[in-house]
Amino acid sequence: MQNRFPQNERPKIMEETKLSLEDLTLLYRQVPFFEDLTLRCLTQVISHIALRQHPPNQALLLEHDWGGSVYFILDGWVKIRTHNGDGKEITLNIVGKGEVIGEMAAIEEAPRSTDAITLTETRVCSIPATDFVALLESEPRAGIRLAQLIARRLRQVNRRLRLRDAESSVRVADTLLFLAEGQGRLARAGIYIPNLSHRELSSISGLARETVTRALNRLEKRGLINREPDQIFIPDLAALEAAIP
Repeated sequence: MQNRFPQNERPKIMEETKLSLEDLTLLYRQVPFFEDLTLRCLTQVISHIALRQHPPNQALLLEHDWGGSVYFILDGWVKIRTHNGDGKEITLNIVGKGEVIGEMAAIEEAPRSTDAITLTETRVCSIPATDFVALLESEPRAGIRLAQLIARRLRQVNRRLRLRDAESSVRVADTLLFLAEGQGRLARAGIYIPNLSHRELSSISGLARETVTRALNRLEKRGLINREPDQIFIPDLAALEAAIP
């Protein structure tokens, strides 16, 4: 069977390093999943965690593989995708710093249902699935955190489904809001999100690339966004949200 992954997108064995005290503190402070755990508990549970650095367009996880590890994103952006019956790529989510991926396969003890592909240079730490499940079994707060994460994802999916027949500018505005809510970077006058390619925005919103381009132009003319080479600036998140009925 022909491999559906381009050469630069296929999984590679990356050099792993163990966490330093500084890395441990970063994990504790910046990954919401670990926020409520005591540092002592965290130190015990993640004794087998390793750090890895990945270049853009690198597969972290592959659909149908068995879930041997769970990954926490420390820096960078990762695309969660699948393919339809015709082989067309469908982007399900874009996740970034602080997110966890691969947790469902670990919990279900089942093959993975999606691919995870880096969009930018990405730094992750991985924990064996058995250690992750043991953490959920021993720490109720970890289970609550995971439930909150899944609930937030479901709310976002439900909103996108509700708007699937909406006008194109509304759907693109919702996509930008979705990115801002997940991984927006706050600034004094607004919020920044990565300026993803129109192909990626098209895949998330379910619109043609040309339609996405026209919708972005309309949103920019209305002053709801300002596009820069590497990022999109949203001066007023409430105003962008108000554009979504």
